[in-house]
Amino acid sequence: MKALILKNIALEGPGTVAEYMDARGIAYRMVDPADVASVKSLDGFGALAVMGGPMGVYEADEHPSVTHGMRLIEEALAKRLPTLCVCLGAQMAAAVLGARVYKGDAGTEVGWRPVWLTPEGAEDPAMSAYASGMGAEAGDPVEVFQWHGDTFDLPAGAVRLASSEMYTNQAFSYGPLYALQFHVEVTPEIVGQWFEGDPARASMLARFERDGFAARYGGGAARMYERLFSIKPIASNA
Repeated sequence: MKALILKNIALEGPGTVAEYMDARGIAYRMVDPADVASVKSLDGFGALAVMGGPMGVYEADEHPSVTHGMRLIEEALAKRLPTLCVCLGAQMAAAVLGARVYKGDAGTEVGWRPVWLTPEGAEDPAMSAYASGMGAEAGDPVEVFQWHGDTFDLPAGAVRLASSEMYTNQAFSYGPLYALQFHVEVTPEIVGQWFEGDPARASMLARFERDGFAARYGGGAARMYERLFSIKPIASNA
């Protein structure tokens, strides 16, 4: 299987996604924002990952990577390919599925925050593997990294997998597509870059250093990816 990884902004790279694929010997092509429009189809790819960015889906006309990325998400859905959409990627997936994406009334959710799995999330193979890999037991909150101000309605036919105190829709699945509002992909290097020059940088990085948290965060993500990317594409009858 070869995966396609789309970036919407240079600073929001694949992090733990690429680490997992490198460790498993999974071939992938990572596409920078300026080159997303050059990817005409998903022919030859067996999986798709769409990363985050600071722009909104409602600004897609100003950002070609968003417009073309949504077209590729639509193709992945039609081909029923294993797909991971993170932050802006999750909002793009929601929009492709017909849901409203908008600025959240609760404001910006940023930093290390808890999410809770829904009953459906606790039964979901990928999401439950993530939570247990993070050391969370049934009903426990899962500590994740957040940075978003936009949110989305749950698409019709999607399954809500996680919620937070600020935003109900933190993760959903739709067949083999998984959309995560939070940043499962972050590493200490990525967080350090995002907070460069920010007084909060030290505290954000310090969380990785306590209680083996960096290893748990990457390990939990890997357990999720193991299940998500092992989903075999389902042949369409269309």
